[in-house]
Amino acid sequence: MDLESVRQERSKWMTWKNIAPLREAIDTLPNLKITFTQGDTVTLRSDEEINIPELEKIARMMMPWRKGPFDLFGLFIDTEWKSDQKYNFLRPHFNLSGKKVADIGCNNGYYMFRFLEDAPAKVVGFDPSALFKSQFDLINHFVQSDIVYELLGVEHLPFYEEKFDVIFCLGVLYHRSDPVAMLKALYNGLEKDGELYLDTFIIAGDEPYALCPSESYSKITNIYFVPTLKALENWCIRAGFKTFEVLGTVVTTSDEQRKTDWIESQSLEDFLDPDDTSKTVEGYPAPVRGYVRLKKG
Repeated sequence: MDLESVRQERSKWMTWKNIAPLREAIDTLPNLKITFTQGDTVTLRSDEEINIPELEKIARMMMPWRKGPFDLFGLFIDTEWKSDQKYNFLRPHFNLSGKKVADIGCNNGYYMFRFLEDAPAKVVGFDPSALFKSQFDLINHFVQSDIVYELLGVEHLPFYEEKFDVIFCLGVLYHRSDPVAMLKALYNGLEKDGELYLDTFIIAGDEPYALCPSESYSKITNIYFVPTLKALENWCIRAGFKTFEVLGTVVTTSDEQRKTDWIESQSLEDFLDPDDTSKTVEGYPAPVRGYVRLKKG
């Protein structure tokens, strides 16, 4: 695969008529000396003056904001997901110091900004969304980090010019119609003895079975398989991974995912049966996430 040709083609996405105004708006932002705090809320502060109403106008042009939260000089972006909950769940299990790290499906880069607290050797995000890259570029305009954001997908990972010591793939696997092929791509993106941190929807059960939604799951049409942990383990073994460690399972609640005025769309409460929140509106088991650590070996 000629990745450079893919990059050149996808760079044109940044000039699409609905994205170009966002790019132009980012170019109008001032350069500031800032302090950057990588806490639960990614926070930027500066002693220099900034036009907050104009900054908010630009940020709202980029809605929906899914991952966060962010506090930009006092402008609080209350994202749909309180991504700090997922990050803090995983945080005790990894140390990225001096390592090459990739985030697959990186969205606006919330996790990548938080990774910087470990002083990794390199951080690369993979996500084909021009909108989410624009959100990242808005934040990084001020942070000026060395994070690399690639408008590429997981399918490009085996052909990427370098391998990674640690890969995070959070909330992506269920969007793929061939989960084993995706896991193989992640495997091939790792250095020898590299680690993969993965989370995906799961269902209860001890047998290697998977739920196959007929049309949608939680009103999401591109969810294809929701496995038991045993089925997920078997997929990972088929992909080549040598170890499979369950870090935990977490029920998704409205404390973690909910509608805010930064998304203007439905969220978890709209996806669940109003009379029985243990089920989705389609009647399937409500979302539960399994978190696993895999080693290439």
